[in-house]
Amino acid sequence: MSLHIYDTSTRAIREFVPVEAGRASIYLCGATVQAPPHIGHIRSGVNFDVLRRWMARSGYEVTFCRNVTDIDDKIIRVSAEESVPWFVVAERNQRAFAWAYDTLGCLPPTVEPRATGHVPEMITLMERLIERGHAYASGGDVYFDVRSYEERYGSLSNQKLDNMRPAADTDDESCKRDPRDFALWKGAKPGEPTWPTPWGPGRPGWHLECSAMATKYLGPTFDIHGGGIDLIFPHHENEIAQSQAAGDGFAHYWMHNGMLKIGAEKMSKSLGNSLLIPDMVQKVRPVELRYYLAAPHYRSSIDYSEEALLEAAAAYQRIEGFVTRAAEVIHDVDAHAPLPQAFADALDDDLGTPQALAVVHEVVREGNVALARGDKEAVARLLAETQNMLDVLGLDPRSPQWRGTGSDLSPVVDALVAVALEQRKAARERKDYAAADAIRDQLAAAGITVEDTPHGPRWELSR
Repeated sequence: MSLHIYDTSTRAIREFVPVEAGRASIYLCGATVQAPPHIGHIRSGVNFDVLRRWMARSGYEVTFCRNVTDIDDKIIRVSAEESVPWFVVAERNQRAFAWAYDTLGCLPPTVEPRATGHVPEMITLMERLIERGHAYASGGDVYFDVRSYEERYGSLSNQKLDNMRPAADTDDESCKRDPRDFALWKGAKPGEPTWPTPWGPGRPGWHLECSAMATKYLGPTFDIHGGGIDLIFPHHENEIAQSQAAGDGFAHYWMHNGMLKIGAEKMSKSLGNSLLIPDMVQKVRPVELRYYLAAPHYRSSIDYSEEALLEAAAAYQRIEGFVTRAAEVIHDVDAHAPLPQAFADALDDDLGTPQALAVVHEVVREGNVALARGDKEAVARLLAETQNMLDVLGLDPRSPQWRGTGSDLSPVVDALVAVALEQRKAARERKDYAAADAIRDQLAAAGITVEDTPHGPRWELSR
């Protein structure tokens, strides 16, 4: 089976056939950086990170572009409320997003363009649209003329133009030919940042920037455009209209992840129900939070509860426990061992992570049985399968991401615990069980759990 994905534009599962054989190009609508990220924002990053990893494992050379919207109405509003420059708001929150992506194990994008760095490309796109009769300048603004594209406008969101609500993206609707026309460029206003254009100074509209950046880095026609389901209309609908009206093929497939909710409410800062990433990684470890976000199907909605979060953490710990115990027996894992066919089939079927994780858990159960009966050959095979599957999902507990690298204190802790365990072993050998227990209790007080196994003591940080 080859990769098949649900395409929002056709409302059907389609086989993935890349624009260029052997290569895959993905554009993901990234952060609008008016506030720090909650887990609803980062879910999209995790979902598309799994897609990217699976495509790479399937043999594609992947170009992954994830943009940053660093200027828009919301950022300007926060800037005014806090009496700080707009770029301070944008930079502060962009760093928070970058930290969150890294903390949850998302691979860095191939390129991460910012809107404010691509005004020349936006100007060129507007010129092309005006020349083709699809856009017009009015009152210092530039608008897309939806009537000029009426026969195709609304195809992504499955709407008719006459049933659509006004764009409501300007203070003066009289500048528009039709209230549903959307702003490509907004004329200068006092106190707002501006860039020069042939139609006067101003700043980008929200939709224009993504079309300009996607085609700059991925070409006029590329494979996949992704984002949250809440972006289908108007953002992605408008991207398609302005890009194809200008003559670009744009995205061949549209993928949208579901929302994360608390009760019936979409998670949002305005509703006061945000669960920010720094707070979440105090409840569970980052890898466990990633498991929680990756485990449901990407198109499904998630109704957040702390109980479900802790259940996901426990499920991951069962996988981690097998990997840790098996690695004490098998030291060299075959990173090129074939994946179970059921796992590959699950991911090829519209990135079916629930079914893929079911395969992981089944292999882990088999691995625990093999460990119990001392079948080293079976343990080696099942450990390799487990770690390779987890690598695709970004969840391998033995990867540098989750073990800690660089200037951390892991080697020091390893060495100190090893000394303590040697002293405990010596105490037990001389039958000084009180001293052995005291060492174990001291380690426990320091947050280190010791487990005696047939292969000797093993330790881990207490959860």
